[in-house]
Amino acid sequence: MNSILQELISSFSSSQRHNVMKVLVACEYSGIVRDAFIKRGHQAISCDLIPTEYAGPHYQGDVRDLLNEDWDLMIAHPPCTYLTISGARWFKGREKQQQDALNFIRLLMESPIPRIAIENPIGVISTRIRKPDQIIQPWMFGHGETKATCLWLKNLPTLKPTKIVSGRVPKVHYAAPGPNRAKIRSLTYSGIAKAMAKQWGYLESLSETRNTSTNPSDRFDSQAHADYGLSRFRRLYRSTGAWV
Repeated sequence: MNSILQELISSFSSSQRHNVMKVLVACEYSGIVRDAFIKRGHQAISCDLIPTEYAGPHYQGDVRDLLNEDWDLMIAHPPCTYLTISGARWFKGREKQQQDALNFIRLLMESPIPRIAIENPIGVISTRIRKPDQIIQPWMFGHGETKATCLWLKNLPTLKPTKIVSGRVPKVHYAAPGPNRAKIRSLTYSGIAKAMAKQWGYLESLSETRNTSTNPSDRFDSQAHADYGLSRFRRLYRSTGAWV
């Protein structure tokens, strides 16, 4: 661990303010989720193999270097290249890369951090590890677009929509080809980042984070949405014969 990171971790640990969470945002270079938590008074650091695009606490390196630090919450955005439904036609012949990607997901899920959210598009995590706890869309959080995003949650409630708007165009899928296309497609929408910071940033105890509601609307039909997305994935698998 480099000296800059040691200073960051040390400064985080010294805070005595009430309700300040120490948040690790794994596999994020944009700083969007990190900064959403910082703006609400939390101590957050992003981590990725590439530099952050916006100045802020950032560790450029392997997230595995950080998993055993004293975090309250981790939000992870692992690479989806070998996992997502949109790449199913290219799975065949990439079995090792896909298995490595799944092993990385398992590593994140099993990290010794009390609260964890892992986000990824619809894909093989749902069939090879477990179904997501929730699938969200940008239009639920103020962005008139579609981009189905799965959330696998540990000791966290499902996100409540904050601003349902019109617009159902999958803009990210129409991004022009180029060296930055993958980066653009991977960005977290600011409305979703703000919802994460607001709804997950002030959880007093683990017992309060469990979603005990029996009202399906309180989970914004996440299971129905998940089942639809997973059935679509299975249809694509059958049509391509790709290994999953």
